[in-house]
Amino acid sequence: MKSKLLTDENGLKTFALVFDKDDEVKESLMRFAAENRLHGAEVTAIGAFSEVTLGYFDREKKSYREIPMKEQVEVLSFAGNIVEKDGEPMLHAHVVVGKIDGTAHGGHFLQGRVWPTLEMIVSEMPIHLRRKHDEETGLPLIDLSS
Repeated sequence: MKSKLLTDENGLKTFALVFDKDDEVKESLMRFAAENRLHGAEVTAIGAFSEVTLGYFDREKKSYREIPMKEQVEVLSFAGNIVEKDGEPMLHAHVVVGKIDGTAHGGHFLQGRVWPTLEMIVSEMPIHLRRKHDEETGLPLIDLSS
């Protein structure tokens, strides 16, 4: 993955990230976020995956049902955020991917392998947010109380 700092105004940074062929997105992005101390950022991307795992949250089980797609797909939309959880950056993103027949599939982004590229913009938010464990859902949700 390559990155370039696009803006740095009043301590708020915006980066362009270009993932290389075969990069695993979540792993590379979380490493980048930690190295750049990103604990509150918006994320958008377009590109393609050679394989991706989507997730659908099962309320009863309080966990994600994995939806693996082991085929080439276009990334039609990738939107989310990086917010601190227990002192570490955590990605929460949703993705819509398009298949060769024109159908689209979407869900929570769990993991994906890039082919041939993924172009991402990561922009810091003016206030760093934090996640807190929600007992009812079992999920780490953004806590606006602090």
